Amino acid sequence: MRILDKYIIKEFLGPFLFGIAAFTAIFLGSDTLMKIAEYVTRYGASAISAFKLFLLAIPSIVVYTFPMAVLLGALMCFSRLSSSSELIVMRTSGQSFIRLAMPIFLLALGISFGAVAFNEYVVPWTNNTYQCILNTEVRHNLQPATTDHIVIRDVQGGQISHLLYARRYDPNTRQMQNITIQEFENEKAVRVENAPNAVWRDGAWYMQNGIIYDLTNDGTDRMMHFREQVIPYAQSPSEIQQKQKDLDEMTIRELREQRMAYRAAHEDTAEIDMTIQQRFSLPMASFIFALMGAPLGVQKPRSSSSIGFGLSVVIIFLYYAVMTFTGSMGKGHVIPPELAVWIPNLIALGVSLVLIRRVSR
Repeated sequence: MRILDKYIIKEFLGPFLFGIAAFTAIFLGSDTLMKIAEYVTRYGASAISAFKLFLLAIPSIVVYTFPMAVLLGALMCFSRLSSSSELIVMRTSGQSFIRLAMPIFLLALGISFGAVAFNEYVVPWTNNTYQCILNTEVRHNLQPATTDHIVIRDVQGGQISHLLYARRYDPNTRQMQNITIQEFENEKAVRVENAPNAVWRDGAWYMQNGIIYDLTNDGTDRMMHFREQVIPYAQSPSEIQQKQKDLDEMTIRELREQRMAYRAAHEDTAEIDMTIQQRFSLPMASFIFALMGAPLGVQKPRSSSSIGFGLSVVIIFLYYAVMTFTGSMGKGHVIPPELAVWIPNLIALGVSLVLIRRVSR
């Protein structure tokens, strides 16, 4: 690596690390700490439980602060180089703007790939652990009266064997309603079972008055009615409410299985589709914001670092405002859910390319 590349990366890392700390602190102070304070006052959560919740909340917040910090780092880096005329000297020596910014672009791309892995392997686990501590140590297993959209997976030998979807579980009657079960062989659905309800009896779930469809490549091959059938792999009533996960607690594989279960039951999958795409779109925003921040930093000299910080906040606000708007449109099927997630990135990418072209001239 050339000395100039190392120098530019060093100028970037300072504000980047500051951005992670600053933006994470803002998120923690504005939302997380208020929730934890409510848990302490409402449920009498202990100091240890509150501290655990605080630590477990950080990873999911950091995923959102990575793009902010990259934007701030790239903008402040080139703003300082421009204000001290160092950038002029570098460019008069024959270096193009794109070549000077390339170390930051490559580093931001690496941050994006790392954020994808972090968002897949760390964040779902911390979110799930957060909910477990919240339910067991803070709320003391206080559960809602009913649970909607139950999904139970039966995995054998590392492959999905059965996938059960129930529209609702009622703990008072110990019944699951609107059951759909898919049976798989080599990751391919070969049988579907539907039943209006299933009851818990003698330590097992029994589906009643259902239909079995055998599937072939051409569609339905055979249909059979049954009066009652046991589900041997299903969870007990107490486990159903405890082990159900929210979308932000699932890995991409689990989300795809959740989507398969929803589709088999003809349920809306827009939110699941958007969650899967967000596992990639949000981390990739770090790379796009590097493309945007670098040319913004050389638009004109800036008198203080507070201007660069303020500009970063405005851009981030606009980005997340567009994300919220398009997300609502995606959930409402006004636009395709997958496209709704990527529109903010596409807009930011277009603006970044225009800025880079203008500065390169």
